[in-house]
Amino acid sequence: MQDKLEQIQKEALTALEPIDDEKALEKWQVKHLGRNSALMEVFKGLGSLSKEEKPLVGQEANQVKIALETASEEKENRLNQHKIYLALEEEQIDVTLPGRRTTSGSLHPTTHTLREIYRVFGDMGFQIYQSREVETDQYNFQLLNFPLHHPARDMQDTFFISSAEDRGDDPLLLRTHTSPGQIHYMQEHTQKYPQDPPPIRIILPGMCYRYEQITTRSEIQFNQVEGLAVGEGITFGDLKGTLSNFAHRMFGQNVKTRFRASHFPFTEPSAEMDVGCFLCGGEGCSVCRGAGWLEILGCGMVHPTVLNNGGFDPEIYSGFAFGMGPERITMMRHRIEDIRYFWANDLRFIDQF
Repeated sequence: MQDKLEQIQKEALTALEPIDDEKALEKWQVKHLGRNSALMEVFKGLGSLSKEEKPLVGQEANQVKIALETASEEKENRLNQHKIYLALEEEQIDVTLPGRRTTSGSLHPTTHTLREIYRVFGDMGFQIYQSREVETDQYNFQLLNFPLHHPARDMQDTFFISSAEDRGDDPLLLRTHTSPGQIHYMQEHTQKYPQDPPPIRIILPGMCYRYEQITTRSEIQFNQVEGLAVGEGITFGDLKGTLSNFAHRMFGQNVKTRFRASHFPFTEPSAEMDVGCFLCGGEGCSVCRGAGWLEILGCGMVHPTVLNNGGFDPEIYSGFAFGMGPERITMMRHRIEDIRYFWANDLRFIDQF
């Protein structure tokens, strides 16, 4: 039996020597170490040996098995090393070629505009206040001087939210503008300072939602930045001075501004503010539609009813408010013709900024 094991080992190692590829090695392993190999037949025949022969033959067979497995592993390692060497020879890297610049993320164009708006108003002493996006009809409309069935509500098609309880004339909705934050902040402010509330200067950025037809110039969601200042002796001149200063800081010291009469239920008097087209210098172009002016925001003096709903006595206090759309400003500054680009998540668009 010992001579047979030596013969098995010698034949297997001799057959292993010329092997130079993985498939041939696999065949060798099946033939010499597989279930039907001559070595495995020796292990199967151990049961027929005497008690004296069984441990001696078993020990010898194990040594042969270990020797063949070790030789197989060494051959496999050499084949792998040779394979790597060939790959390096065939796939050489030309280190003299210029490297490829790694791509990195960039801020959304609206984020750039929002941060610039925050900086400008922050320099003028305005603080940022954020309110919730899910509102009640009372805060979104009624306390802002939009009575029930007021025709101005038709200008802001609304996403109403179903609720388990019957809320009657005060349903839940996705806010159509950031103006409800005005009421929230004024009420919090007057509750904190019930006797002599200090002046307010805040901006209220946030997302708004309107149930509108999606076109190149309208979306169902958009950013808005609201502004509010309340105190004693605040006039329309303060409003014009603040917003003109904003326009000069935002669009350049030479930009022209103008105010046109308008109407909003929560301000009286109301106005819309235009700036001279900073793309054509006021001469007329496709962006300003030949007018030479670009509308950037709506504004006005806070309506006495709104002041009263916020906890301020309109006989003592006055204030102004304004609201602007960062996407609209971004579109005008960069000649973007389709507002849908802002929400398409197309990296080719975002990477330009």
